[in-house]
Amino acid sequence: MRNTLMMLMSIVAAVVFPSLLPAAGPPVVRSAAPARDLDALFQSTDGWIGADGAYSVAVSPKRTLWLFSDTWVGKIRDGRRTDATMVNNSVGVQDGPSARLAYTIRRSADRKPVALFVPADGRGWFWPQAGTADGHRLSVFFRQVEKTQGTGAFAFRSIGLWLGTVPDAERPPESWGLEQVKSPNAIFSAERTLFWGTAVLRVGNDLYVYGADERPAKPFPDRHMVVARLPAASVADFAAWRYFREGRWDKDFRSAGHLADGMAAEYSVTPFRGGYLAVYTELGLSPRIMGRTADHPWGPWSAPALLYECPEMGRDKNLFCYAAKAHPGLSSNREIVISYVVNAFDFWQVARPAELYWPRFVRVTLDRPN
Repeated sequence: MRNTLMMLMSIVAAVVFPSLLPAAGPPVVRSAAPARDLDALFQSTDGWIGADGAYSVAVSPKRTLWLFSDTWVGKIRDGRRTDATMVNNSVGVQDGPSARLAYTIRRSADRKPVALFVPADGRGWFWPQAGTADGHRLSVFFRQVEKTQGTGAFAFRSIGLWLGTVPDAERPPESWGLEQVKSPNAIFSAERTLFWGTAVLRVGNDLYVYGADERPAKPFPDRHMVVARLPAASVADFAAWRYFREGRWDKDFRSAGHLADGMAAEYSVTPFRGGYLAVYTELGLSPRIMGRTADHPWGPWSAPALLYECPEMGRDKNLFCYAAKAHPGLSSNREIVISYVVNAFDFWQVARPAELYWPRFVRVTLDRPN
């Protein structure tokens, strides 16, 4: 009887007082190694020849869509990119976890490669973020970005957040029609950036949409995890969104509580051994891929654990790693597959040699602490 009473009290606490629950322990790494076989599935020598981003969305038990941001289009000959140009987004389709990807590059009337997704208001460009599929209907969050007057790899700024919907994602991507609505629950100002869609998690009939709340700081923004909950069937009904703060779900997106610090603008939250696992690049730009666990989608989140240290930055100070996230369609209960991207501060180090700017994969075997 006493055990039953304690279990009932725990359930009530989880529902009524979620912020009072103790945090789970950090994940325990048993092994971590590059997955060269998966790297090879994403590489090609004609057409699509590299990209970053790499968000995956399962649209059926066998089919996964891969959403990429800036994408090289051209050829690779003798280890070098040639006749190459860059578009702001592209899509790959994978029919099975061991299948090579079929890439879609949209082309203009004069056959030049162009982005598959473009903002309805004509400003800047779109970088795809996380998405979710409900039957054949695909919903994807897009960060709207524009160039700044600076130079180099970070001469851009975010100016908007959009929700895009593809009514029938089973059709070939080149024939998709994208329905767009601008998100009213985002902030892009000099003092604060708050946006959603960095990760999406479905639990039953609820959808948890994660985001980032950041303030300017040096050398990296002070960036925190935030989360909203909404009915999975009503993604575009922003009035139905509720934002977690101090144990309750609030209507005001501006008051969303900070759940974890040191986060990236891209990360993942996925089911993991009866709980949940967040995977991200430490501070957004680092060789360190970190993981946190929680018993509930809103947390409380554990202290971070180092899952894998990308070797590339240690070999060349001109390189940087980012965009780490886990992919459930390639993972198992204990073995988590994580992708990341390696880029360079020198544009021509990426544009000419073909070693950089691909999704790189690692397999990490994890346990939850006892």
